Amino acid sequence: MPLRIAVLTVSDTRTAADDRSGDALVERLTAAGHQLVEKRIIVDDVYRIRAQVAAWIAEPEVQVVLTTGGTGFTGRDSTPEAVGVLLDKRIEGFGELFRQLSYHEVGSSTIQSRCLGGLANATVVFCLPGSTGACRTAWDGILAEQLDSRHKPCNYANLVIPERGTHG
Repeated sequence: MPLRIAVLTVSDTRTAADDRSGDALVERLTAAGHQLVEKRIIVDDVYRIRAQVAAWIAEPEVQVVLTTGGTGFTGRDSTPEAVGVLLDKRIEGFGELFRQLSYHEVGSSTIQSRCLGGLANATVVFCLPGSTGACRTAWDGILAEQLDSRHKPCNYANLVIPERGTHG
């Protein structure tokens, strides 16, 4: 069952011409049969990020929001702070599993990832690191299955599809 997904790249330097991480997510989600609702690039500003994600969470057409970037520890990395307050429930295991998978690729540097996942207004939200490799790791190792309604014993696709029409 295809889901309607919005992708947000958080970066002070990326443009549509060189947004490899956002493009990797779009490529993977469309290859999996999902529909891209919208793709945007926003500077790493907590209030702009929060406003965009909040708008998508309120939009009935959007079932999933994927963000890439702004999850590190530099001064301007603010995606977790921007998005975390919008979540009704956090998916604690998402960050844990991502770091476990990522450890095999980047070693102990994975502890600097503050990626997170959660549910807000029956919309699933995942905030991923800004590297293309990290986006591929998250999609291939977690999101592809969890956004597939056929994945057993449970998945987030079946969680949001029946509920989405009742909120927002």
